Amino acid sequence: MDPTQRLYLEKAENELALSEMLFRISISEELKSIMKVNKNQTFFSAVISHSYYCIFYCSKAYLLSKNINPKSPSVHSKVYQEFRKFVESGVLDRELLRIYDDARIKAESLLNILFKESKKRSQFTYEKLPQANQQPALDSLENSKKFFKTIYNILHSK
Repeated sequence: MDPTQRLYLEKAENELALSEMLFRISISEELKSIMKVNKNQTFFSAVISHSYYCIFYCSKAYLLSKNINPKSPSVHSKVYQEFRKFVESGVLDRELLRIYDDARIKAESLLNILFKESKKRSQFTYEKLPQANQQPALDSLENSKKFFKTIYNILHSK
């Protein structure tokens, strides 16, 4: 594995670790107390976001292993489209694309919520939304673990 691939895989691993830490803090009163976090505060939206970046960086590392290096503008779309080609051709398991699709949809939804809420400033949404994101955050975290493990094993078997 070349240094650039390794860098992206390390970035993916860091995003995964951060996602897991944020989830644990969000559900643990003890950790919130230690970290001096308000007991009602959660980081589920950040878990979803960091889980997406784990998947994105894994995908980028995989593409680099195939001598494909999508760049800006629209690097996220380009990485997704190139990664998708490997799934559609049968080189990679279709489950990986399902996970990637799920992560993209959740991340885009968060951006839409942020945009709408910056206009509304609704107290109800600010109070209720973080708790409502717990299950999607857990799903994102589990999916990103599976995605990371698969890509990590592929890249280390070369």
